[in-house]
Amino acid sequence: MSVPVIQLDDFRKTYITGEVEVKAVRGVTLSIQPGEFVAIMGASGSGKSTMMNTLGCLDRPTSGRFLLDGVNVGELDRDELADLRNRKIGFVFQGFNLLARTSAAENVELPMLYSRPPIPSSEQRERAMASLSLVGLAERSDHTPSQLSGGQQQRVAIARGLVNQPKLLLADEPTGNLDSRTSIEIMGIFQKLNEQGITIVMVTHELDIARYCRRVVVMRDGLVRSDEAVKDRFLAGEELAKLDAEQKAVQLT
Repeated sequence: MSVPVIQLDDFRKTYITGEVEVKAVRGVTLSIQPGEFVAIMGASGSGKSTMMNTLGCLDRPTSGRFLLDGVNVGELDRDELADLRNRKIGFVFQGFNLLARTSAAENVELPMLYSRPPIPSSEQRERAMASLSLVGLAERSDHTPSQLSGGQQQRVAIARGLVNQPKLLLADEPTGNLDSRTSIEIMGIFQKLNEQGITIVMVTHELDIARYCRRVVVMRDGLVRSDEAVKDRFLAGEELAKLDAEQKAVQLT
């Protein structure tokens, strides 16, 4: 059996705020295998954001173990953790987080600036263009964010997350700032990437968006309350076709 990309064993996270102890995650055991596409859902305060910060190596468990691709994150120092994060994880955020005066290609190149050993500039550009091609934006490589639509900016952000060829792509509410059609298009990109073998974990509060994934983990009060395969999974191509048919019908009436 392959090594899980993510292995949490009795993961707990407690924050101290003044004299108040907040138990954000209360003991989660979870395994995510290579090639899975998992949505993490839950209301505010459920622990899903804490879970995401830990999976992204931005925070450490208070107790329990977190193994990323077989490496025990809790045993790493700060520099080792930063290196692991840069090599193994790609991030996609709700707000895109692109540099405003920088071209799409240059935005995609950013994670490679922190690679050790350094990546030659010619290879950086080559890999950036390959990532932009994956999301269908190679022809817009010289455009700045202000010259791109919201959906195109999110595609650039996805390309940036992929450029270091990570083991894991983490997406935090990636459709939160997008309209319905663009959201479906972005989920179509994720589905295509997942079919190519990329492991994706996505936080979302939208049940319809979660149905594009293969598995949904629901958190409440710091615990996993359900963990199930998605039934009647949405396929982006089919949903876009339905949307087009509905719009056509409206135009004809």
